[in-house]
Amino acid sequence: MRPIWKGTISFSLVSIPISIYSATKREELSFRLLRKNDLSPISYKRVAETDGKEVPWEEIVKGYEYDHGKVVVMNQEDFRRADVEATQTVDIQEFVSIDEIDPIFFDRPYYLEPQKKGAKAYALLREALRRSGKVGIAKVVIKTRQHLAAIKPEKNALVLELLHFREELIEPKELDIPGDINVGEKELDMATELVDRMSGHWEPSRYSDDYRSSLMKVIEEKIKHGGQTPAGAAPTKRPATNMIDLAQVLKQSLEGAGKGSGEKSRAGKKHKKAIKRAA
Repeated sequence: MRPIWKGTISFSLVSIPISIYSATKREELSFRLLRKNDLSPISYKRVAETDGKEVPWEEIVKGYEYDHGKVVVMNQEDFRRADVEATQTVDIQEFVSIDEIDPIFFDRPYYLEPQKKGAKAYALLREALRRSGKVGIAKVVIKTRQHLAAIKPEKNALVLELLHFREELIEPKELDIPGDINVGEKELDMATELVDRMSGHWEPSRYSDDYRSSLMKVIEEKIKHGGQTPAGAAPTKRPATNMIDLAQVLKQSLEGAGKGSGEKSRAGKKHKKAIKRAA
């Protein structure tokens, strides 16, 4: 695995040489757009909206629309003037409790690997963060863009997780979200009990992308049948009803909920059926 970035972690007078590796990968299937009659790949052209003519790269400039129909053209010198100096340093500015950070701020994780002579300082920072329950809040420039990031311990590794800046988050003010609603003490007790009975320990290996697996099976079947869709009806979905008796749904869910692993599995199935009926 190749690093995407090399530099140092810096806080106070401490400097730790590290390499950054992606900690995630995309598992989405990639599809080509083709012409139906001969399966010729479809390509895209850059055309001007005013006359529909194709525009070569050397005649394309970047513009910022500051008002409707009004743009200011930006050249390379403008971008250089605004560019943040890429210092190859993860500059930790402060340490904060991880519990203070709303999970909505977290974006993308990267593994940090110590370079030569940095192992001891790396382990020291990892253990200090683990003991204190804190994370380092830093700024780092990756691929010409400055990011906010949190450095936190994850098992034996240090993880640099990119954070959203505050202005990147959208407030849900325009959404029709209920405020203080009298949900009823009986319903709340049943809902809380259902949550308790269906609670378990987080085991990420238990969850997988069912849609991707199912789609791969369809692709493999089509390959096996020479590109043709094999006979067989697609699974049908149960139509939604308008059942609004929430108390009844909760009661039915609780009747099937159990505390054992087998009971919990059966409870989960009954719970899903109850939710579908309530949808």
